[in-house]
Amino acid sequence: MEALLCEKLGDPTVPHNSPESPITIARSHPVPSLASPTAVRVRIHATSLNYANYLQILGKYQEKPPLPFIPGSDYSGVVEAVGDAVSRFKVGDRVCSFSAVGSFAELIVADEMDLFPVPEGCDLLAAGALPVAFGTSHVALVHRAQLKAGQVLLVLGAAGGVGLSAVQIGKVCGAVVIAVARGAEKVQLLESLGVDHVVDLTKGNVTESVKKFLKMRDLKGVDVLYDPVGGKLTKESLKLLNWGANILVIGFASGEVPVIPANIALVKNWTVHGLYWGSHKIYLPHVLEDSLKELLSWISKGLIKVHISHSYSLQEANLAFAAIKERKAIGKVMIVIGKSSVARSKL
Repeated sequence: MEALLCEKLGDPTVPHNSPESPITIARSHPVPSLASPTAVRVRIHATSLNYANYLQILGKYQEKPPLPFIPGSDYSGVVEAVGDAVSRFKVGDRVCSFSAVGSFAELIVADEMDLFPVPEGCDLLAAGALPVAFGTSHVALVHRAQLKAGQVLLVLGAAGGVGLSAVQIGKVCGAVVIAVARGAEKVQLLESLGVDHVVDLTKGNVTESVKKFLKMRDLKGVDVLYDPVGGKLTKESLKLLNWGANILVIGFASGEVPVIPANIALVKNWTVHGLYWGSHKIYLPHVLEDSLKELLSWISKGLIKVHISHSYSLQEANLAFAAIKERKAIGKVMIVIGKSSVARSKL
């Protein structure tokens, strides 16, 4: 089978034919075997590219798999083969799931308990983009912060993969959603999703813009801060938080880990949640299972929508990583497997 191999650590945006590139296309990689009676082999249709995948190849992610490895996490596809004891799926079923590594390939093997049926009304491209980005936001907002109708949610980096998922889940929960992004195109998309207020960082200051909106709506402050960015933006956003607010630490796309002053957290009774979505697979697997089932239900009902910014073939993986690195994406960047050319237009 064809697969993308990470053979050394480095910048995956470098072209594959360069000796500097850490990733190569393996044309005849071994087909993964059905190692257990409950194993299912899936022919992958689409796999999502997350910022974590980019960091992992750079060697800057918290999980460092041994070299060489096939990158990739969430994916969708069609069941190609099943083990003797598999009862939940049959050949031809549409499924989606996630793994620690391995989805940047034509085929992957998973246990049947780790797979989810893709419902009618959800195409495979959207299903392949759903688990990590929407799963992160759903677990963070619904399970951890327990976001309630009428509360004020502030989403930083709101036009990225997790950001767009957070604003949509916030609206489903009935929250007043404030989104922070950069540029007119991103602002336009967020407004089309029904966001209550959008801060364009190219035009104004977060604190001033949000305070003006809160005053206009007669709201006291922000109840939940969703932060995949870090850095100075976090520090500025802390000034907007209510007493008893929840802070969700999702990631550090800015490259700077922020400092949340413990003395202020004490006085204002803030709760700080570190949210590493993947570790729930080890400690609270039922939470991930319930979360993804609900998200698949929501997408089939049209309550949420996956926005695909760019799609690439496996051979164009370096361009996909460049879209992430250079912050060109508005929504998700996808790898579509088994097609010689894939349109890269924004949808």
